Amino acid sequence: MWAVLRHAPPLPFLPTEVHGKKVLVLAMFYAGDPSEGETLIEPVRHFGKPYGEHIGAMPYVEWQKAFDPLLTPGARNYWKSHNFTELRDEAFDAIIEFSGTLPSSQCEIFIALISGASNRIAPDAMAYGSRDAKFVLNVHARWDDLAQDQTCIAWARAFFDASKPYASSGAYVNFMTEDEGERVASAYGANYQRLASIKKKYDPGNVFHVNQNIKP
Repeated sequence: MWAVLRHAPPLPFLPTEVHGKKVLVLAMFYAGDPSEGETLIEPVRHFGKPYGEHIGAMPYVEWQKAFDPLLTPGARNYWKSHNFTELRDEAFDAIIEFSGTLPSSQCEIFIALISGASNRIAPDAMAYGSRDAKFVLNVHARWDDLAQDQTCIAWARAFFDASKPYASSGAYVNFMTEDEGERVASAYGANYQRLASIKKKYDPGNVFHVNQNIKP
């Protein structure tokens, strides 16, 4: 499940009078028997009064594309992200504060529950080593007007700083921005030196560098 705090987008399953209101979106995925999934999500339907619902069985590739209408090309984007082993009250205080000051209708804060299978892998088994992380918290600044660059980026950075004291180590590099090169080593943690050795063996000239770069 992902919990998303944002302004309600103009999606077809939401009434027009809801569009633009501040909402909590619960994006849910269950891989298994649909009837079992329906039973598991039933309590969420009573969490509050829903403005709308779009739930049902679908092919996995359709789920992968479910948010594409909100991520069309052409907008300006700036992301920041933290891992969490737990979500403390102080972290929620920061989330509530900054979700109340969204600088554009497309900006959002989202929290993903990632505990489970990912925690059962040894930290040194793959490149990603943050196997203690149970949540990932993203701030996604997105806007259209060049004039909003400074405002939206500053909002994202301020929230990132405000939530940092309650975060755990590591990061998921796909949620990092290009100005975070200094975080790459901490993102991979104890695996970084091993990855750097592999990079030196197979790409000593650092040809593949347009990424969150591991230097050979």
